[in-house]
Amino acid sequence: MIKWKDDYKIGIYEIDNQHRRLFEIAEDTYNLLKNEFILDKYDKIIELISELKDYAKYHFKSEEDYMEKIGYKRLLSHKVEHKDFIEKIDSIDVFKIDQNQEAYVMELLDFIVNWISNHILEKDKKIISE
Repeated sequence: MIKWKDDYKIGIYEIDNQHRRLFEIAEDTYNLLKNEFILDKYDKIIELISELKDYAKYHFKSEEDYMEKIGYKRLLSHKVEHKDFIEKIDSIDVFKIDQNQEAYVMELLDFIVNWISNHILEKDKKIISE
């Protein structure tokens, strides 16, 4: 479900590695959900979501700094997309996670992976092409 592909490379080594790490965190969360030997996964899920949010903030800052450095003309709209992503993660209802861990987190992961992959393919690739 959650695999890094070379199609996601934008050609900026540091940013590509950060994108890869975002996918790894999402994949770790998916693997945790599918682990049949851990019955109550709530604490670890919360930890991984927190890691994802913190790493996304770090990555977005790094990416925005790069765009500012090169004078990227779509920086402001890009920042808005980053802000919207963080707000979505901030709005996670931890009580819903506890009630139905697999269903809620799978829905969340679907959003995260689709957002990240679409954002990379549609927005981030433009950083080097414009």
